[in-house]
Amino acid sequence: MKAKVSLKMFVLSTALLVVSLATSARSYDNQLIYNPIEENGMTVGQTVYKMDGNTLANYMKYNYKYDDNKRMIESEALKWNSNKDEWEKDLRINYTYEGKTVTTNYYKWNAKKQAYILVPEMTVTMDNTNM
Repeated sequence: MKAKVSLKMFVLSTALLVVSLATSARSYDNQLIYNPIEENGMTVGQTVYKMDGNTLANYMKYNYKYDDNKRMIESEALKWNSNKDEWEKDLRINYTYEGKTVTTNYYKWNAKKQAYILVPEMTVTMDNTNM
């Protein structure tokens, strides 16, 4: 029962993320360009640009960290602030692996506290049958 509820929460949170990204992409006429960064065959980040007339403008940046087993343990999203001309922290997702169980914790950046704050209602634990 707990696994079914966790799986439903994971699917729901993933669906919401995809819808959010799709909506953002539509608002820019789907003119997003992805530039992945790889080290030793692993994608450690990527920068996403959007078309701004005839030029590309910074939009989002992602950083990824992996454990010794090449499993993603952290994904960080940064948004471009064109007023300040700098990247700003937005969201971090941590993945914890215990046996065949994966726990996903979502953190939202709090500018006043200058720290990521856990969003407990977004925490998902599920069994990974691929492990």
